[in-house]
Amino acid sequence: MAYLLALDQGTSSSRSILFSDNGELVSSAQQEFPQYFPRPGWVEHDAMEIWQSQLATIHQVLAQSGIRPQHIAAIGITNQRETTLIWHKKTGVPICPAIVWQDRRTFDECEQLRQAGYAKLIQEKTGLILDPYFSATKIAWILQHIPDARTLAERGELAFGTVDSWLTWQLSKSSDGQGQHVTDVTNASRTMLWNIHRNEWDEELLAMFNIPKALLPRVYPSSHHFANTDLFGSSIAITGIAGDQQAALFGQACFEPGMAKNTYGTGCFMLLQTGDVCLHSQHGLISTSACQLDQQPQFALEGSVFIGGAVVQWLRDNISLIQQSNEIEALAQSVPDSDGVIFVPAFAGLGTPYWDANVRGAILGLHRGSHAGHIARAALEAIAFQSAELLLAMQNDSSIPIRELRVDGGAAANQFLLQFQADLLGIPVIRPRIVETTALGAAYLAGIGAGIFSSTQDCAAQWQEESRYLPQISREQAQHQMHNWKKAVERLR
Repeated sequence: MAYLLALDQGTSSSRSILFSDNGELVSSAQQEFPQYFPRPGWVEHDAMEIWQSQLATIHQVLAQSGIRPQHIAAIGITNQRETTLIWHKKTGVPICPAIVWQDRRTFDECEQLRQAGYAKLIQEKTGLILDPYFSATKIAWILQHIPDARTLAERGELAFGTVDSWLTWQLSKSSDGQGQHVTDVTNASRTMLWNIHRNEWDEELLAMFNIPKALLPRVYPSSHHFANTDLFGSSIAITGIAGDQQAALFGQACFEPGMAKNTYGTGCFMLLQTGDVCLHSQHGLISTSACQLDQQPQFALEGSVFIGGAVVQWLRDNISLIQQSNEIEALAQSVPDSDGVIFVPAFAGLGTPYWDANVRGAILGLHRGSHAGHIARAALEAIAFQSAELLLAMQNDSSIPIRELRVDGGAAANQFLLQFQADLLGIPVIRPRIVETTALGAAYLAGIGAGIFSSTQDCAAQWQEESRYLPQISREQAQHQMHNWKKAVERLR
């Protein structure tokens, strides 16, 4: 039996998951790492802490499973997207902290570009909405504010990458300190520098953001022989790379147009597979590259909720409403409803469909009888409300009916959340037997790249349903609840 090792590097933790070639989860390990908030609106990571946490989980999963490295057919990498790292090519040392996708420091720069009339051009080329969320303005900020960064970048001495590029560099680093500087199309498509129609770095966008091309990695399809690593005593090929949400779409076997998935992680990210057709949204969604197995572009519509499961972390860490994240469901179900309390967790502004960076979070509808259970319930409901807005926007943009929603991510274990989600949407919400679909997607891509799987059909045959949540309220009741949510959002805006 061959094994596939998936590295799932997320916003708050790094994981390594070992899968067998029949898609069974063999062993997993996870390690959290620190988040840094040096100023309001700023979110940073230490790139070396990301690498050390990821490396530690690889060693843990190998030790737990007893699987020897020579039995691992390939490695697949999936990662938090848009987070921006720049390091010295000679030493591999980062020149500054990584700027996380949640970071809003380049809001003013985005507004200047919008006022100058560039938003339409950017969206036409990249499928993205001009926003600090994406990598381009983060790169420009680093080149402007870090001493000597621009000079070194123009001399070709620096490397930019999203987290997948950083991990691949570290894994493939030779004795002279040089690693492979590569990425895949899905991660490239999140930089706001990649032309998703032509499948290449866009010279006009590079000039607009004043970013030297020498800074950028080589880009390949998501299933490709990117590099080899010799760190574990046996040479292992890295044959799959994809941004976390595209990897989850792949892991959920959403290979046909009209199939959709939602990942409930730190944020919530819903993707609708559109195949070789790039749909341009009229409802605040973005068009993005889906996983590619060859040079043929593939697309998806995507909606982003900036604060999903992170609202539970906030209740735990910031106000100590709960001690452990898994306590939230019981607390939410200790009350029959939220008693009019609505929680809008706009801690990093609002994503789809609003794209409003100025909104701050708020809890509305509080009264003397409100207590912890109402706030907990409103927090979980907020995750579902925000996700419902994504699917409604997708349905409005697509002529293909969305008949079910496949779900994954940490919060997909929360039965209350999934039932409430089905109630709002009016369609089945389906949780697969293996909910680690982001890692599974990376493993599938690596398996195809290594010849373990011959096609996506092999992967689809392994996908299995575990739970199905059906709507239990009327459409009128659902619309009434959505109306109250939208009223609360508009009050804040």
